[in-house]
Amino acid sequence: MAHNSEGQSNAVYIEPLTVRISTAVQLTGLSRSRLYELIQSGDLETVKVGRSTLIPYKSLKALTEG
Repeated sequence: MAHNSEGQSNAVYIEPLTVRISTAVQLTGLSRSRLYELIQSGDLETVKVGRSTLIPYKSLKALTEG
C-alpha cells in the first residue's frame, strides 16, 4: 500500500459492478428472502449470467440511500 508524504494511505476503493445474493445479504443486513421480495417487486435490479443471479452494486446503493 502506498503512503503519501504525511504517512497517510493512498488506498483506492473500487466498487464492484455486481454482487451475488449472499454478498448482498452481508452488505445490507437484510435477509435473503427480503432481498428476493425486493427483486420481485422491482425495487432491486438483477442481472442473470448463466445460472447466477447478480445484483448491480449501484442498485444496492440506491436502495439503501433511498
